[in-house]
Amino acid sequence: MNDLDLFSDPYGDGPPPGERPGRREQRRVRKKQKRRRRNGRAAALFAMAFLVAVFGTGGVLGYAWLDNKWHPPDYDGQGAGKVTVQIKDGASGSVIGATLEEHRVVKSSRAFVKAYNKETKASSIQPGFYQMRLKMSSAAAMALLLDPKSRAGNQITIPEGRRAIEVFELLAKKTGISVKEFQAAAKKPQGLGLPSYAKGRVEGYLYPGRYDLDPNGTAAQILKQMVGRFNQEASSVDLVAKAREAKMSPATVITLASLIQAEGGKPSDLPKISRVIYNRVAKGMPLQFDTTVLYALNKRTLTVTNEDLRVDSPYNTYTNKGLPPGPIANPGPDAIEAALAPKDGTWLYFIATDPTNKITKFATTEPERQAIEKEFRAWQKAHPGQ
Repeated sequence: MNDLDLFSDPYGDGPPPGERPGRREQRRVRKKQKRRRRNGRAAALFAMAFLVAVFGTGGVLGYAWLDNKWHPPDYDGQGAGKVTVQIKDGASGSVIGATLEEHRVVKSSRAFVKAYNKETKASSIQPGFYQMRLKMSSAAAMALLLDPKSRAGNQITIPEGRRAIEVFELLAKKTGISVKEFQAAAKKPQGLGLPSYAKGRVEGYLYPGRYDLDPNGTAAQILKQMVGRFNQEASSVDLVAKAREAKMSPATVITLASLIQAEGGKPSDLPKISRVIYNRVAKGMPLQFDTTVLYALNKRTLTVTNEDLRVDSPYNTYTNKGLPPGPIANPGPDAIEAALAPKDGTWLYFIATDPTNKITKFATTEPERQAIEKEFRAWQKAHPGQ
């Protein structure tokens, strides 16, 4: 074994006890130890620098994330320009925020949600169309949504039992779109979403109720909205299946419901009127409804003349037995339900003996009918011109 082998110190532990290396070997060992110490310090410094870089960057990123969470990006001020935004019924703060962000009203939905959660009146925001501004602060947007003046003002309620032409007139007054435009849109049913059993006619399928109309909407879009409401309600009550159970088509149910709606006064009378129709059809009796004659004449009156009763129309239920060929008005849910579930009874007649107070009386025999007709004539005499 040579000196190099004997005194080599691969682990830096020094020579074996009691042995002394030569000077050259001592210098070599010292240099090797210094080099190891320098390398160790460099490694330690590198490791420290790496840790500082990693955790320092993570700290910056973490701070940025927390700052973004606590202080989400938001615009300043009241904004500028105009944009129409629809707030749908039942929309939560996050849904409203997403809608506003999509229309560039607010910078971030999270900023709006933060303002929404701070506002005690937030739950009072009404569905509808709002005139908003672009690039508003979330607080300003929140205040505008709570201001009734910012609503587009196109809320309308369509009463039950209105004919299509009457619906067009109501819509025209509210929107400024002419009746002719609504009539033209109704003549292009392929884009309105009508059910197949409507056979391309909107009569009976313009569902009554409250609507928020798009101030920028066209006649076709508005009618499509109303037909869409009908489809939604028909689906919710499973109209097709219930009509099948009653051995009727859905179209027949809506036609029947339109008659019930047109003839009815109080909701409690509707199932009884339905039963009268069932009973008269079953006996082969003509319905003899003034409302169908007036529909054919496009008139509204309580006084129907003999000349009116001679109108040549399939809607004349004095001269034609059974139901008319289609709806004569747009029925509501109570009338549709009554068409499917008539009240048990033997009635064959009914007369509105006091139209002012919506009092209707029912009869089974001809003498009973004559008695309630006298009551109506007395009311008519006391209310001339009605």
